[in-house]
Amino acid sequence: MPDMNPPEQITPTKLGDYLDVMSKAVFQSGISWRVVESKWAGTREVFRDFDPQTLTDLSPDEVDAMATDTRIIRNRRKVEAIITNARRMLELADEHGSFQAYLRSHPDFETLHKDLRKNFKFLRDMGVYYMLYLVGEQVPDHTEYMASRK
Repeated sequence: MPDMNPPEQITPTKLGDYLDVMSKAVFQSGISWRVVESKWAGTREVFRDFDPQTLTDLSPDEVDAMATDTRIIRNRRKVEAIITNARRMLELADEHGSFQAYLRSHPDFETLHKDLRKNFKFLRDMGVYYMLYLVGEQVPDHTEYMASRK
């Protein structure tokens, strides 16, 4: 992770905690991490603390308002992706009993990595690693991981 100390891990207590971390990874894809971090408090407000059910219940007018809100990075495709990701997260949590159970249902990191990339929009390689690391899931050593992606 360039120019920064590793972020502090969290112990997710609700589905929104996973969506928060995943959404930060989505916004960081192709954008300065510092810019994303500087806007994160406002992003949490705009995205209703990343409560997945609340996000999936938004009207098209509410989504339009979010996409133009100056408190966030105004990338409509990413705003819509986060709402789609919230819906998918709810589905997987329901299917597996919890989102953590979904994450742990994979036999290894590479299988989970591929499945997350397939299921969630704008979640790239480093975003998957970042998200899993932050929520306390097993990830390979960072140096080894980076070497495996070159």
